[in-house]
Formats: sequence, structure tokens, C-alpha cells
Amino acid sequence: MKDIKQSKLFTPYKMGPVTLRNRTIRSAAFESMGKDFSPTQALKDYHVSVARGGIGMTTLAYASINRSGISFNSQLWLRDEIVPQLRDITDAVHHEGAAVGVQIGHCGNMTHWSTAGCFPVSASNGFNLYSPTFHRKLKPSELITFAKDFGQAVVTAHEAGFDSVEVHAGHGYLISQFLSPWTNRRRDEFGGSLENRMRFMNMCLEEVMEQAARHNMAVLVKHNMEDGFRSGIQIPESIEIAKQIESFGVHGIVLSSGFVSRAPMAVMRGRIPTRTMGYYMGWNEWLQKIVVSLFGQWMIKQYDFEECFFLENAKKFRAALKGPLVYVGGLVSREGIERVLDEGFEMVQMARALVNDPAFVNKLREGDITTRSGCDHKDYCIARMYSVDMKCCHNCKDLPKVVRRELNL
Repeated sequence: MKDIKQSKLFTPYKMGPVTLRNRTIRSAAFESMGKDFSPTQALKDYHVSVARGGIGMTTLAYASINRSGISFNSQLWLRDEIVPQLRDITDAVHHEGAAVGVQIGHCGNMTHWSTAGCFPVSASNGFNLYSPTFHRKLKPSELITFAKDFGQAVVTAHEAGFDSVEVHAGHGYLISQFLSPWTNRRRDEFGGSLENRMRFMNMCLEEVMEQAARHNMAVLVKHNMEDGFRSGIQIPESIEIAKQIESFGVHGIVLSSGFVSRAPMAVMRGRIPTRTMGYYMGWNEWLQKIVVSLFGQWMIKQYDFEECFFLENAKKFRAALKGPLVYVGGLVSREGIERVLDEGFEMVQMARALVNDPAFVNKLREGDITTRSGCDHKDYCIARMYSVDMKCCHNCKDLPKVVRRELNL
């Protein structure tokens, strides 16, 4: 059993041009703390609290590269108008001694006309039952523009004071919709073979890496080890995609899994309280509210939670890749984190443990190998994060009876 001096958990790590004070990153789990596609005081307060709590780097989540990629009013749209507000956040995080990154991406067919301001787009034409919405396929000329928008997002992030960007290429959002054979049914140079399906991702990463090098920023890429269902990406093909990502010289690949429009809980694991989810939906979503409340437990595949739930799959990627890898998935204790680092992963990401307690990292430093998060994975935070803000049930007062009953509180 290691003491703190023997562990590499609290040793600095040089992530490209950025040096982190330790190996921990607050993962880019959606906070739902924006307003009108812009940051708020609540978003600042949360990330500052995580920085004060000892994290190596905290990550603002789900920032869209352009207007057409927005799913929620509470989501960030990375644009010049909000640079001063973002700079206020990054300055405050830096003051606490942590680095700060921003996740950049596009939601593809997970958008709505009301938020995106246009007909939703994707790799192919179709209907997304999860949103629900019809969507159209992007033209090759539009893909060139979107790739440049990824590059411009890096420039904007630099101007706002961020140290790094995390390109979201997983979870069934736009880049992932091109990679996955389930959503990419194109018959042009962007569809069919894996080489073709990777073409849009390659365009985006070329733009991102060019601008990151120019502005001295680190780059992470979130990648699906598997989509979570038979007709999606499986591990052997995913390893080939990861090797392609690695060839761009990125400073870390974040290994995740799951597809939000088909297997959402494969991303986070656990048994989401669907009645609670329905309770927090607004009546402007009345049909979804009723369907989720009554039938959600059968519609959404549930998974039992276990610590380090992605580790066995992630080890296959560690064996196949040479570059730095970031482990994410079910880290709730010092023992689990040490196990991951001992397997050769350079950094670790966490979310729910830090929603429960932003000071969790400091407690890891001050405690012993048995230190464990107070998160019990009732997944209340997930059930409410797309309707209100992401918050732990143990940090909420006066929860409604229907919620307390479902959570057994």
C-alpha cells in the first residue's frame, strides 16, 4: 500500500505546453450552468470551488463550436462575445493554482431548431428519437467550414485564457456520428470504410492542432472505446481510430464509451432515476416528460455501477498505444485511482465525485489509501442536469417527495 510520497497521483505532469500540479482532471461532464449560451456566476463558482479543492485541471463542458451545435440554452457557445466572461472564470481558476480547459464539439443530431437556430444536422439524414428531431446530412462544403470552426474555437479558447481544449469525438455527437456506422450511412468520401468515416475527424484535428501549436495550447481528445451496442463501433475498430488520433500528436486521449442517443448510461453507468428525470423536465417538453416518467426505466438500458468500470477495456488501448492516455469512468476512491495509474495511464478524470464534493482531491491528498468519495451513485445529478443544473442530491435541501421516494432518501 503506497503512502502519498510513493504515489505519482500528486506529482506534476507536463501535458504538452501545460504543467498540471497533479494527475487529476475534472472531466467535461455537462454542468448545465450557462444561460443564453453564455457563462454564469454559478458556472464560475463551481469551477473555482473544484480548483480550490485541489484538482490539477478543471474542464468547462460541452462548448459548441458554432450555433448549429447547441442542444440547450444552458450550454456554452464559444464565441467572441463571451470571451470576457470566460476570462473571468479562467483567471479565477488560475488564481487557485489549477489549470483550466474547455471541451469543444458539436452536438450534431442532438440539437433542436429552437436552440441551434436551424434544421439539425448530422452525418446522414434521419430521425433522432432521443431528441426527438429530424436531421439532414451535412454537405462536403459544410464539413470544411465546420472543421475550420473547430480551429477557430481553439483561438477563442486561447483568447479566453484556457490552457487546453478537449475535442469531443465520442458519445454520439457530431464527430462520433461520422465515425459510427450506425449513424453514418453516407455513400461519398465521408462514409463507408473506416478510412472514409475518419475523414471529417481528421479535418477537425488538423485545424485544432495547427491553432493549438500556434497558440501554445494543450489538446485532449475524448474518444469512444465502443459505442455500446452491436451495430456501433467495437473495440478493434476503435483502437484503429485511436491510433489515428494519436498520429496527430495530441497530448492525451480520454477513453470513454457510450452513445447518448442509443446507450446513454453506457457513458456513466448506474441506474438513472427516470421519474426524477421526468419531474425536472419542463412542460414545454410535455411529451418527453410523460414518456420518460412512465416508461423511461424500460426505454433506457440500465447498468450496475462498479468502480473503474472502463478499466479492462482501457487496458487494451494502453497496450496498443504509445502516447499519453487519460482514464475516466467510476473513480471514487484513492485505491481505484492508484490502480489506474499503476496500469500506465498518465492522468485520471472524475466528475460525480467532484459534484458531490468539490474538495475531494484535497481529501485524497490529506487522507490515506482508504479515502472514498461520498457519492453513492444514485445518479440524481444526471437525472436533472439536462433540465436544471448538475447537483448532487446530498447537497440539495427540500427535495420533492417523488424524488426522495425514487432515490430512497
